[in-house]
Amino acid sequence: MKEIEVRRPAAAGQFYPASTLDLKRQIAGWLKENPAKINALACMLPHAGYMYSGQVAAETVSEINLKDKIILIGPNHTGYGKEFSIMTTGRWQTPLGEIEIDSPLAKEILKSSPYLQEDSLAHLHEHSLEVELPILQYLKKDFKIVPIILFSSGLELLKEIGKGIARVIKELNIKDSTLIIASSDMTHYEPQKRAQEKDKQAIEAILELNEDKLTEKVERLNISMCGYAPAVVMLSAAKALGGQKGTLVKYQTSGDVTGDTDSVVGYAGIVIY
Repeated sequence: MKEIEVRRPAAAGQFYPASTLDLKRQIAGWLKENPAKINALACMLPHAGYMYSGQVAAETVSEINLKDKIILIGPNHTGYGKEFSIMTTGRWQTPLGEIEIDSPLAKEILKSSPYLQEDSLAHLHEHSLEVELPILQYLKKDFKIVPIILFSSGLELLKEIGKGIARVIKELNIKDSTLIIASSDMTHYEPQKRAQEKDKQAIEAILELNEDKLTEKVERLNISMCGYAPAVVMLSAAKALGGQKGTLVKYQTSGDVTGDTDSVVGYAGIVIY
């Protein structure tokens, strides 16, 4: 497939407002004053419709000192494209403007990994990375991205992808200017109490930076965490870069927004440093 020059918004008007003014107003309404920001290595953000998860994502991002280079890792919901897809050229467009792909960094990450493949098809209609971008753009005017979309796969393979990302960051000496973001929602469509119980155990594993424990909890408890693979890659990379701990900024469910607690989706914002 021919690589695309500009990746157009696929989720605008559905997951978040298509109007620039409405989008800015919505994001502004969630933000808190955070004069002392965390110099994070990585974070995990939710990616549902803004009415459900936008506040969790915005509050989490507002806690972080955003970097010039942002590696975005999300799950593949559409089934299109390669199993482990990275875009290394082009720009991504949102109602708040265009964001350039950091081609030199993306190409080095591609070169370092036996698993990642150059592919834009997986990204065309996928919302898991796109919905993070307007919040990042609202808080930082100029940054570049490396978009990576994954199908879930084996734990060791995911760890290797994460270690490969960390290796490139160290070789290029860009640790201080790079942030890794994993995009994931938590438990899907279970009663609120059960979702909260399951999510608590997954969150504990993430806060401990323990990919093995996270995998064990997801499999044993059947936690329908859609971004489990991105979270494992993010944790593996963060640990290889010297990450020591995680902090839960905010957790809520769709039931906290709608009042319907019979079938909810969980959302967590976590910072790793």
